[in-house]
Amino acid sequence: MSMKEALAPHLPYLRRYARALSGSQERGDSGVRTTLAALLSGQQTLGDGVAPRVGLYRAFQENWSDAEDRAPDARGDSKITRPEGLLKALSGQKRAAVLLTSVEAFSLEEAAHILAQTPQAVESAIVEAQDVIDRLLASRVLIIEDEPIIALDLENLLVDLGHEVVAKATTRDEAVAMARAKRPGLVLADINLGEGGSGIDAVTEILSSFDIPVIFVTAYPEKLLTGERPEPAYLIAKPFLPETIQATVGQALFFHPQKERVA
Repeated sequence: MSMKEALAPHLPYLRRYARALSGSQERGDSGVRTTLAALLSGQQTLGDGVAPRVGLYRAFQENWSDAEDRAPDARGDSKITRPEGLLKALSGQKRAAVLLTSVEAFSLEEAAHILAQTPQAVESAIVEAQDVIDRLLASRVLIIEDEPIIALDLENLLVDLGHEVVAKATTRDEAVAMARAKRPGLVLADINLGEGGSGIDAVTEILSSFDIPVIFVTAYPEKLLTGERPEPAYLIAKPFLPETIQATVGQALFFHPQKERVA
């Protein structure tokens, strides 16, 4: 099996990770392309005795760390006001530790290899980063989901994390109306609302009125992680784990400019 064939099944999920880490489809996908080109050209290797998926993420992380070190401001507009100390507490390495274990489901040992750290350091980074996210980035949330049990699960998880669920909608029209009435600071949207229409269409209309971060929830994430068209920066796969919700919500709120966030 060629390297390209060995890596192909893992690329959609590396895109998910890269987008969440960078807060942008464009930046994330660019990092994935750079990593893949370096591996295929022989400039980087997967490492001896390492599973292809782990080696792929390690190669991406090495490129990403180099790019972050060169960037004058890796998190965007320095004029945006954030809680004191947030940027210091949430370095890229700490956020990477959270995403690798909570969203990408790597073990502590695998995440440590990817980040070139010890498992103990990774575990400490996870605790510190998630604590800052949970304390300083609570928001008002709109849930767009046509399955009542899933909507209730999401609501309970978000409330436990300190967020306020201001509305739940089951159709496109209801979602748009609720967004305009409640002015949430975050949207969690199912992609397929059955007879209620498309969650993507609902979000598109909501975003035409005001700018808020959006996380899509789907049973088929690989279909929206091709890198070939405009796609979500934040994507959660069904069935989801509480840690995945926590980590992804934190990343979405972290990267969305607070001066534009709807309160």
